[in-house]
Amino acid sequence: MTSIQPVPTLNDVAKAAGVSPATVSRALNSPALVSQTTLTRVKAAVDELGYTPNFGARFMAAKRTMTIGAIIPTMENAIFARGIQAFQEQLHSLGYTLLVSSSSYDPDIEEEQIRTLASRGADGILLIGYRRDERTYDFLRRRNIPFLLAWAFAANNSLPAVGFDNRASMYRLCNEVLGLGHRKFGIISGIVDGNDRAANRLKGIVERLKIEGIDLDNVPIIETSYEIENGARAFEQLMEGDDKPTVVMCGNDVLAVGAIQCATEMGLSVPEDVSVTGFDGIEIANIVTPKLATVHVPHAEMGRRAADELVSMVEQSTKGTSFELHSHVRLEASLGHPRNN
Repeated sequence: MTSIQPVPTLNDVAKAAGVSPATVSRALNSPALVSQTTLTRVKAAVDELGYTPNFGARFMAAKRTMTIGAIIPTMENAIFARGIQAFQEQLHSLGYTLLVSSSSYDPDIEEEQIRTLASRGADGILLIGYRRDERTYDFLRRRNIPFLLAWAFAANNSLPAVGFDNRASMYRLCNEVLGLGHRKFGIISGIVDGNDRAANRLKGIVERLKIEGIDLDNVPIIETSYEIENGARAFEQLMEGDDKPTVVMCGNDVLAVGAIQCATEMGLSVPEDVSVTGFDGIEIANIVTPKLATVHVPHAEMGRRAADELVSMVEQSTKGTSFELHSHVRLEASLGHPRNN
């Protein structure tokens, strides 16, 4: 019969390392405060004994679990990957653990996940965008759970957010497209219902085209979910008519890559026959041929600043401060002058 080994304690580590329990605690929690020699001895003892700190006692004393939740709309592509990676790395440096879940763009699933994170003691929650039922925000307020929004910024909204202006960003890209002489547009948008980021990107294009005097009745708009194959199907639909667009503006890079692939399969040259633009500036925009003209989003900076702000809200019980980050238009080979202006 196998005997049950006792769980190693802080005192066991101290004895094995030949230091005091207080020194072990400092080495584990504030390693910069102990010498490298002592730190090496403590780490060796920890590894040898298989010691793990009693976080439960620490959490009870601090009334925190040192966990942060994040609910993103999808894990099926890289839209959120870089930002969430930076968010996680910064949280780790601050002593917090990240719990991530995906809502599949379903508000009911997101609400369920928020309640689950709350029931498991998440100290704070990161959410994507503004648009959700007000009862969700009320629930978080009643439970005194700090929340922060990301991937969007609206100056006229009081909810704390770290992000960028989706409407203004797409407006600037559309302005560049018009400057090259394009007047025949096709648009492949994300589904705008329940998605303020997609809605505002579409709004940015529409507002700029209105100012230019372009008849929006002649601008086909297809809404679809963010998948490469959906971008391809939507592009094929846009190119079926006689009066084909000279440029197809897409709601994100994933849809745009699908459009470029479809163009190639149809025997069309990008941008000689048709230009294609995206939004997000994720890695796929750099490896597709030709390189994708897009709006570059500061994913890593957004993730780091969101982590700093949310932890500050948790530890200092503040309402949170909003930060607007700046995107920039990146003109690449997939955008050129129209062949027939």
